[in-house]
Amino acid sequence: MQIRDLPYSDPGDPDVRSGPRFLFWLGRSQLTGQLKSLSWGLLHHCAIAGLPLTVGFAVQAVIDRSGRDLALAGGLLLALGVLIAVGDTMLHRTAVTNWITAAARVQQLLARKTAELGSALTRRVAAGEVVAVSTGDVEKIGWFVEALSRFAAAATALVLICVGLVLYLPSLGVLVAIATPVLALAVLPLLPRATRRADLQREKAGRATELASDTVAGLRVLRGIGGEDLFLGRYRRASQEVREAAVRSARMWAAISAVQVFLPGVLLISLVWYGATLARDGRIDIGQLVTVYSAATLMLFPLRNVEEIAMAYSFSRPSAQRAVRVLSLHRTTRTSTFDAAPRGDLYDPVTGLMAPQGLFTAVVCGDPDEAGRLAERLGGHAGEGDGSAPAPSVLLGGVPLDDLPLAAARAAVLVQDKDPVLLSGTLRELLDVPSSGDVRPGDALDAAQCGDVLDALAQASADTAGDPMDTRITERGRSLSGGQRQRLALARSLVTDPEALVLDEPTSAVDSHTEARVAAGVERLRRGRTTVAFASSPLLLDLADRVVLVHEGTVVAAGTHRELLRDEPRYRAVVTRETEDETAASGVRDGLAVVDGLRQVRTADEIEERA
Repeated sequence: MQIRDLPYSDPGDPDVRSGPRFLFWLGRSQLTGQLKSLSWGLLHHCAIAGLPLTVGFAVQAVIDRSGRDLALAGGLLLALGVLIAVGDTMLHRTAVTNWITAAARVQQLLARKTAELGSALTRRVAAGEVVAVSTGDVEKIGWFVEALSRFAAAATALVLICVGLVLYLPSLGVLVAIATPVLALAVLPLLPRATRRADLQREKAGRATELASDTVAGLRVLRGIGGEDLFLGRYRRASQEVREAAVRSARMWAAISAVQVFLPGVLLISLVWYGATLARDGRIDIGQLVTVYSAATLMLFPLRNVEEIAMAYSFSRPSAQRAVRVLSLHRTTRTSTFDAAPRGDLYDPVTGLMAPQGLFTAVVCGDPDEAGRLAERLGGHAGEGDGSAPAPSVLLGGVPLDDLPLAAARAAVLVQDKDPVLLSGTLRELLDVPSSGDVRPGDALDAAQCGDVLDALAQASADTAGDPMDTRITERGRSLSGGQRQRLALARSLVTDPEALVLDEPTSAVDSHTEARVAAGVERLRRGRTTVAFASSPLLLDLADRVVLVHEGTVVAAGTHRELLRDEPRYRAVVTRETEDETAASGVRDGLAVVDGLRQVRTADEIEERA
């Protein structure tokens, strides 16, 4: 796999039994890349290991005054230099490729899992944790996968060098062979404490970042209540905690670096002292001493890989565990026997809610949270039933949504929640979504009453010849008002033209005049298609073909808006915002809320007649 071939056509089925197993699966999935990196790493380290022998041969040639041997040593040094350059370049290339492709694989797995679970994901795992895994954690996981092959090459090179030194000069080679494992393992006892301090630093930094993000998002409100100084003080304290944690973490890593410098220094001093004694006694040649000393010095480079793999594993293991916690979640599905979404009524067996095919059904819930959960259920997120057993699936045309392939279920039922998100990009890109092709973007924008939004975008499109479709929308649509964002999201949902469209409070952020026009536009554009809207506004309810009242998780009444307003006190209490005492006192006195598209009609004669 090359970087130019990303993304993967299929990132695979990960082993999510534990963090270490997931890391092993990643390394095994990139076996070809690991072998390439290992091969180039061996070439690089072995070429470096050949330098001491060649240098010692050259020194001995000078002592022996042999011009032929000196020329041969020079040729060998040139060849080794070329091999080192090639090996180092290709090792870096293949290692970085392993890093990026591993991170990309994890991100694809996370994206696939997010698309599979939808809104159910954030009910099981915090949204911040998902973001942390897909940003910082994937880099640490990629680091371990990348460092794994370089460590294997370095460890193999160390073994070969130690064996070679023992065979070449046993008197000094044994000393180097004994000291090498000690140097490799010396810092391991310090790594757990360093990792804990680094984790604490990242945790405090994440809290400070979250506080700063919340402050920026609510800056307008903070200024309105004079709370800037209060939150500035909180952020100052949080940033100081991050600084203190960073200093404590840096001290530990400094101690590790000191050990990495001190112990090899002790080895080299001991080697020089003992080797000089042997050379003085004539037991070894000067060239042999230079060879062993040079080899021991150059061994410090592959030794760094041993320490790096320990650090990489210490950092990547908790990151892999967090990734596994997300990737181990599953959508409740059964064996699918359907290739496409069926057509028919949308029915929830838990609440008894029925949305007939081709009709505009409005749902009234006294509890907004209950409405949000029911909207998610209609989208195929069954949630939990009694105990650990999943609740029964919503039926579309008598077929459980859980029995449908994920793509078919998503295409069949689309849910727009009450806080839709607009991704950054142009308006044209925003409306370029998978759809039936039967609804044009212009018609959807017109139905959602986005005329003022288009005018505002046209004025802001100085570099796009005044075309609002090519005007960039900032992240989450922060440059737009809440009502404008809501209507653009509604237009995006209308463009998709699903078999069943579920809208959770689609007009909660607009004024009454705009709300009436939006309701009429949606009713007109979706005529003949199944539409479910969770709302409590009379303006929208009066346009619905059928209104359903859900109370305490069960459908308790159904009919038209006017019928329920007249006959159902609980419905009237929700729609007219009456208290229980007011409901008992007023009865039907407050009459009917009659809405005809763009206007409300209330007359005394009509009230008396219906009373």
